[in-house]
Amino acid sequence: MKLKKTDYYKLLVRSVVVVSTISEKGISNAAPFSFSSPLSFNPPLYGFSCSQEHHTWRNIKENEEFVVNIVGKDLGPLMHVLEQMLPYEVSEIEKAGLTEERSKKVSPPRIKEAIAWIECKLESFKEAGDHMWIVGSVLEVDVKDEFWSEVIDVEKASPLCHISGTFFATEMKMKKYERAMK
Repeated sequence: MKLKKTDYYKLLVRSVVVVSTISEKGISNAAPFSFSSPLSFNPPLYGFSCSQEHHTWRNIKENEEFVVNIVGKDLGPLMHVLEQMLPYEVSEIEKAGLTEERSKKVSPPRIKEAIAWIECKLESFKEAGDHMWIVGSVLEVDVKDEFWSEVIDVEKASPLCHISGTFFATEMKMKKYERAMK
């Protein structure tokens, strides 16, 4: 089937992360993103794509910090709450009934119900089409013990993945394949 080139992203299953930030007044913000990726091992860099009108981008420009919360399928029903365009400085974390937890190296809170957390300091940003590509230096990484076994245990964690619109993927199986590089 031939698709429109603007539908390319519907061919990819992407991990959902919820990025938490804070305003200058210390009010938390959280929003889901699926255009995101690790960028470099050394130095450890993480990037994600965000609309320039989004409160997430506004807060990162002001404070230069953010937390990438890795979420499981249990947070799937809350995506519609977290992605609402609420008035600035209304906490989506609070509206979704989630729990803020103090981060170890940055000011924005972690979301306690997440599987894992990546705390970042803004490294760089670049306009990319209709979005801003935001790159963070990774300062701290934690995962709940029950979801870790050399790598994230996808069968236990059941990470939430996005395809397009209301379509998500949730069930994964771990499989190892030989690789040439170590």
